[in-house]
Amino acid sequence: MKRREFITLLGGAAAALPLAARAQQPERTRHVGVLMNGAERDPLYRSYVAAFLGTLQRLGWREGQNLRIHLRWPAGEPERIGAYAVELVGMSPDAILCSSSANMTALLRTARNTNVVFVLVSDPVGQGFVSNLSHPGGNITGFSAFEPSMAGKWLDLLKQASPRLTRVAVIFNPDTSPQSKVFVPAIEASGSSLAVQVVAGPVHAGAEYEPLIASFAQKPNSGLIFPSDQSSAIHRELILNLVARYRLPAVYAQETFARNGGLIYYGTDWHNQFRQAAIYIDRILKGANAGELPVQQPTKFPLIINLAAARALGIEFPTSLLLSADEVIE
Repeated sequence: MKRREFITLLGGAAAALPLAARAQQPERTRHVGVLMNGAERDPLYRSYVAAFLGTLQRLGWREGQNLRIHLRWPAGEPERIGAYAVELVGMSPDAILCSSSANMTALLRTARNTNVVFVLVSDPVGQGFVSNLSHPGGNITGFSAFEPSMAGKWLDLLKQASPRLTRVAVIFNPDTSPQSKVFVPAIEASGSSLAVQVVAGPVHAGAEYEPLIASFAQKPNSGLIFPSDQSSAIHRELILNLVARYRLPAVYAQETFARNGGLIYYGTDWHNQFRQAAIYIDRILKGANAGELPVQQPTKFPLIINLAAARALGIEFPTSLLLSADEVIE
């Protein structure tokens, strides 16, 4: 073999060695933190996580192979929310999925450089999570589930169901529902036009729900609104039992209330929020920056009416309202 040919062959072999070595190296495992709302034992909230993980899997991410999920369930306890937010950021994950405004408020204080995708958040600009929906900038983006105008619709639906309604209590836990500062004024504004007195009903623990509901039931033509709130989600069974016992019409911002005996649900598709968030997480894991991805707003607002709950209260829904419902539970 000629000297020039030998050197060329030797150089080609040397160039090929790094490629072969790289081909043998396993794919780097990516780490994603998840700060959930709700309780870990709740099948509904576990189904949201399943929707998120299922979408990631369809996009090629396999937990235990090229992906590791760090899941935390603070269950609406303010101290645990803050502690878990610090813990997840301290792991230096590639991205964090954050569910709810309360959790996002905690992450905002710690996630200075970590890419965050939020779901089930109300008015992200108004709450200071992002500066702009189209171009959020920074390291945060996500999917807004509720907007202030929905709050007025909750009261409007309740008034249609119970035309004699003259006052309504908006029940929420200030510790787990920072978005209440958005909802309550919007409901009050709607109340003025509908001739309904709106009363804010803050609660801080499960034991406070019954005294508040019982006192409100003492006057006729009263109703209740339960905006999106980690606390009400965790105390869902208690709330439904109390509302039925004291015979008050109520509207809820979470679908499972209507499916378990609540009168009206009006909100957004929570499962879809988690599926869409997985698509954003996938893009971030492939190199995108969260701040470059626009914040998405809901385009569909499902309405569910429970006729069994209506019959128990002696309520007859207008035909027009029944026809506009996405689902009527018999």
